Amino acid sequence: MTTTRTTHRETSMKNPLHPFGTCTLVGAGPGDPDLLTLKAVKAIHAATVLFVDDLVNDAILGYARPEARIVHVGKRGGCKSTPQAFIEKLMITAVREGEAVVRLKGGDPFIFGRGGEEVEHLREAGIECTVVNGITAGLAAVTSLNVPLTHRDHAQGVVFVTGHAKTGVGAAEAPTDWRALAAMARDARLTLVIYMGVSGVRHIQDELLQGLPGDTPVAVIQHASLPQQRHIATTLARLQAGIAEAALASPSIIVVGDVLRGLAASAVPASRFGT
Repeated sequence: MTTTRTTHRETSMKNPLHPFGTCTLVGAGPGDPDLLTLKAVKAIHAATVLFVDDLVNDAILGYARPEARIVHVGKRGGCKSTPQAFIEKLMITAVREGEAVVRLKGGDPFIFGRGGEEVEHLREAGIECTVVNGITAGLAAVTSLNVPLTHRDHAQGVVFVTGHAKTGVGAAEAPTDWRALAAMARDARLTLVIYMGVSGVRHIQDELLQGLPGDTPVAVIQHASLPQQRHIATTLARLQAGIAEAALASPSIIVVGDVLRGLAASAVPASRFGT
């Protein structure tokens, strides 16, 4: 064990107000290290151990101290992942050992990042944690194309929704009602931002077409904010075909709504944001 970590542990144990270590959930943003907040950088640098999600850019780990322990706990749809319960157990154990724990998560911890679950389990273990927001991929994706999520003439609000809902009996009883979302987006003039929707795009497209016209503008952005970012601008009627033709895959964001009507004419280069 390094001197820095031992000193931190001894300090924590001697302080009756902080018998354990500390825990901070940090949003690493969509990938570009320049999009980290100053608070995130400070938290990463102060950590003695970091539990890092799969989609976190390795360059962001450069802000960690050389003696910090970095534990990769990959979680990516369709791939072998570290069980969530095991990650939470690791976090709790490290805090109880006096570590300054950072749980480093892609995007924002509280937007499809299971941050809420982790806070609940930490609290049940008697551990309070701090949360540092990060720029969520859904925001970074459209910003990279110079497109707003809301606009007084086109969209009065925005809905963030996952295309990969929780599995199991509960999910089967209450699946995502894409038809209701489509009707709401149409009537209330909302932009839909769909995370993790590529694998289920056929079903999502078919259901959204029950409430939205086929010429509704759609954009699909892969690897938002990174140099390898690619995107397509298409319509709802051609969503599945467009993804297949461009060979887009996860991680991608699907954006649906009238705020995109000027995108095709703007001819934004696919990698503009990361260069």
